[in-house]
Amino acid sequence: MSQTSQVSVHFEAPVATTDPLIAEALKSEKARQQSQIELIASENIVSRAVLDALGHEMTNKTLEGYPGARFHGGGRFVDVVEQAAIDRAKELFGCAYANVQPHSGSQANLAVFFTLLKPGDRVLSLDLAAGGHLSHGLGANLSGRWFEAHHYGVDRETGQINYDKLEAQALELRPKVLIAGGSAYPREIDFERMAAIAKKVDAFFHVDMAHFAGLVAGGVHPSPIPHADLVTCTTTKTLRGPRGGIILSKSSEFNRKLQAAVFPGVQGSIHTQVIAAKAVCLGEALQPAFKQYARQIKNNAQTLAETLKGKGIDLVSGGTDTHIVLLDLSSQKKTGQFIEGVLEKANITANKNPIPFDAKRPADWVGLRLGVSAATTRGLKEPEFTKLGEVISSLILSAETDQEASVIEQTKQVTAELCNSFPIYS
Repeated sequence: MSQTSQVSVHFEAPVATTDPLIAEALKSEKARQQSQIELIASENIVSRAVLDALGHEMTNKTLEGYPGARFHGGGRFVDVVEQAAIDRAKELFGCAYANVQPHSGSQANLAVFFTLLKPGDRVLSLDLAAGGHLSHGLGANLSGRWFEAHHYGVDRETGQINYDKLEAQALELRPKVLIAGGSAYPREIDFERMAAIAKKVDAFFHVDMAHFAGLVAGGVHPSPIPHADLVTCTTTKTLRGPRGGIILSKSSEFNRKLQAAVFPGVQGSIHTQVIAAKAVCLGEALQPAFKQYARQIKNNAQTLAETLKGKGIDLVSGGTDTHIVLLDLSSQKKTGQFIEGVLEKANITANKNPIPFDAKRPADWVGLRLGVSAATTRGLKEPEFTKLGEVISSLILSAETDQEASVIEQTKQVTAELCNSFPIYS
């Protein structure tokens, strides 16, 4: 092959031609998404516009620094999209500062630690089993190795945060940073009360709203922005965008420290095409239709929760205020891992999750986490989530009985009908 032909192949040949193995996996993944009902709370389905940005030639551009102050030339069009993402994030969340460069929510959190703490400083965050996140000080995570992490839990009876106990714990520990938010807490958080607790112990107050950021953007969930010193989130999950993180602040107090904490503090060059996709999803979230979408998420989650409860399935905290419905399978003497597998056989995806006071080993967790954002994006509403609650309950209650196989087959027909009625992409 001539050099000219090789160059032509490089620029024009599709992955189906150059790498059949990867092409087949991509094709199969697309088919899986089209044929399964996605109920993993950390997932959503992005728009074609977001996909266009993620696959754009902008991915070829390497840049460090910030708009107008880059360390490489040729960045003027990336400056346009990054500034747009910054401006849209500030407008959407009503804040004074936004950094859209973090590659993930975990890196956004690490940048906050870099800004507010020194190695060895004390933090107080929600326990992982109570719905917290590993990047808030879990021992196996960098945040737990560099900092002295302590955790607060939830009330055993209600499954919700007891703010009086949290205040007493904070007064005893005197943390440098108090953290709210996580990955599996299904209830609204009293940000005003937590901010008052942080102030009382002279701590910074950090909120990680990765899971419910889209609900805040849609006006159906209280915003932490007026109360927190710093707020982090991802653009996935309820914001329905690409994988990546954002840092927000109600003031300009930490601007310079945050800029330096992200670059060169915890990462180098930016993912230019992802920032373009973040700008697109933030623009989508500013549209009136997004408020309707956020409202539908809450309605769907509450419908799913009430249907499951009506069928005898226990829920952590008894319900939900967000997109998350967290099941407690201890009454059925089933593990989350086992029921996750049963649901997948019926083309419903979910994930095992710890619940408050759960076992240490993931294989023994009795929690199952469901989230409604992706299915809501497909167009499912209350009637469909009532049906999903019914079939999920049947799958759980029939598991390891003579009825299991037939219930799985019946549910596969239901999910196939739903997927055909609410297709994704063309």
